[in-house]
This record gives sequence, structure tokens and C-alpha cells, in this order.
Amino acid sequence: MLNQTLTEKFKKIQTPFYFYDIELLETTAQRAIAEADRFGYKIHYALKANSNHKILKLLSAAGFGADCVSANEIIRAVECGFNPKDIAYAGVGKTDREINTALDLGIFTFNCESLPEIENINHLAEKKAKTADIAIRINPNVDAHTHEYVTTGLEENKFGISEWQFDEVAEKIKLLKNVNLICLHFHIGSQITDMKVFETLCKRVNEIQTTFERFGIKLPHLNVGGGLGINYQNPDMYPVVDFKSYFEIFNKNLNLHSGQQLHFEFGRSIVAQCGSLITRVTYVKNGRQKNFVIADGGMNDLIRPALYQAYHKIENLTSTKDAKIYDVVGPICESSDCFAKNEPVNETQRGDILAIRSAGAYGEVMASQYNLRELPKAYYSDEIEQ
Repeated sequence: MLNQTLTEKFKKIQTPFYFYDIELLETTAQRAIAEADRFGYKIHYALKANSNHKILKLLSAAGFGADCVSANEIIRAVECGFNPKDIAYAGVGKTDREINTALDLGIFTFNCESLPEIENINHLAEKKAKTADIAIRINPNVDAHTHEYVTTGLEENKFGISEWQFDEVAEKIKLLKNVNLICLHFHIGSQITDMKVFETLCKRVNEIQTTFERFGIKLPHLNVGGGLGINYQNPDMYPVVDFKSYFEIFNKNLNLHSGQQLHFEFGRSIVAQCGSLITRVTYVKNGRQKNFVIADGGMNDLIRPALYQAYHKIENLTSTKDAKIYDVVGPICESSDCFAKNEPVNETQRGDILAIRSAGAYGEVMASQYNLRELPKAYYSDEIEQ
């Protein structure tokens, strides 16, 4: 929750910048870990959502493992306190350099997405006289009912291995001496708000695990990814997602073997609500049919609305006037540089401070210097409020 005291301090800081509510992040992390611990589940935080050093140090200290999709993310995770033995490494295009980095650090698993990748990891591990623990990423062909760009579990997606390939993969792995299959991995998409989707996933995981047992493969770990969505429309109503109900779905519907550990990979649901992009109004441009609020933050600072047509609630922190309808846009020389169209915002004037909410995930981490703009800085509630 952004308050008047913070707003007065925001006025003195060069905009745009990211602001993180550290108290909310700590509460979210503690809640997630506590609910997972009820069932002995392990959470790996997905660095691709936000790889800010301070946030990573907080989450590693809270007991999270890490979910990484590049060697640089693995290195960053280790620098920020994550145990390599708790790092899962995913991605369809791992390079030799990246694989070698992960082998040298001794990570938990390579989440493998194709047979050629498994063969290459085996080859590189053999050269180092190592054995790599791997997971097979499975496409369960479950529709996540979310945006097409963040749906990842269908057969036609580039991710993972589909059911028609199981026989070949299982037989090949038995012949490879330098990989050790310890886990099946699933991830069907992101920003999933329909909990029934996860029930469907559990049923498919049960079926697929049974299939692998027919090949004589019984595994100590399952990884069902993440994807739990947040409330972008009203971020203050449920600032912490319902981890309790989420984990109970898996406890009720997933058939784990005795001693088998279940892993999750959360990003957005941990960090999204704690972050806001703070931007200043440069101009208000009134037209015949449209009124434009032109802010100093742009799509280079927060690309989600341009890339995914994503909604973020926008609040005018310095106006108490009645709401008007605006298109809220940035200064970038692209028509797609628009944060919201026909958005009700308190009547706005030059110099007002806006908060673009729920921007803690896929915000700062995706920022660029397009148009040679400066990268936005980050400020934190436990520092700025002192």
C-alpha cells in the first residue's frame, strides 16, 4: 500500500524508478514457505521474474531454492546466497558454456527439454568425469487458459518433450552413463487464475508418472513448475496469493510415492505485488476524443503492456480529484508505448506522480535502454522510509 508519506519522498527522486515494498515481500515469502512446509514441498524462486540483488538475498535467506534459465542467472543466484544443490536449470537452448558452468557448480537438476540436449549434457559431463542429475520437462498437453505468449504446456509449444517421444527418451537415457534421471518436470504456463487447471495438471502428472514406471523408471522428485496468477485489477485486495488453497490442490490430487519430493517454481506470485513503477507526468494532452497522460516512464521501463497487452492498475498519488478517462502513455517513439487505454485515473496535471502497480515481476528485469534511455533505478521501503 502506497501512502502519503511515501508520495512526498517520491517527489524528490528522479523518475522513473522501481519501488519495492520489502515488508510485503517478506510476508509473501514467509507465507509461501510456511504453506509449502506443511506438506514437505520445496519452492524454487524463478529468477527470470526479478533478479534484483536485494530481492534475491531476501528470498535465499527465507529458504527458497532457485529456478534459473541461463548460466548468468545461476551465477547471480549463487552470489546472492542460494545453494547450488537447490538450483534447477531450465531452458530449451542451453549452450555448452552454460552447461559447463552448471556442471562445475553442481546444481540440483538440468530440466531437459529435448533428446539432443540430454545427449549433449551427457557428452559434456563425460568430459568432466561427472554425472549430471537431470529432469525431463514434459509437455502434459494441458491448456493453462492464459495469454498465448505465456502458455507453455501444449504439444505445439517449443518447450519440453511430448508423450509420443517417451519411449525413445526412456530407452536412450538407459544407455547414457553420465546423466542420472531423478525428476519429471512440468510447467504449463504463467498467470493462471483458474485453480481447476492445476487439478487437471495433477491428473496428467499421475498418468505420465505411471507411464514412466512401465519403463522401469521410478523417480525421487517431481517438479510441477509454477504459474500461479495474481490480482492485477485490485492489487490491494489480495496482495498475497492463496498459497494455502494452491498447495492443498496438489496434496489432494497428486499421487506422490513414499519419500518422493514435490518441487514448485514460483516467480510472479512471490514478487509481483511488492513492486511498482513510479513515474512522473510530463504532459497532459487533451484531444477531441482522447485525453493523453504522457509520463516519463516508457515501454523500455515496463514492457508488459506493449508485449502482452497486460493490464496494470495506475494510481495518481498526488491528485484527489475525481477520475477522468485517459490513455496513459510514455515518451518512446512507438505507438505501442502505452501503459493503458481508456483508464480511469484521478484528474491529472503536469508533475503528478503515478504508480503503475503489480510491476515487481517482469518489470525491472525486462527493462532496456531503447532510445538510449537510462535504466530505471530501484528503491526500497525499508530504506526510503527511514
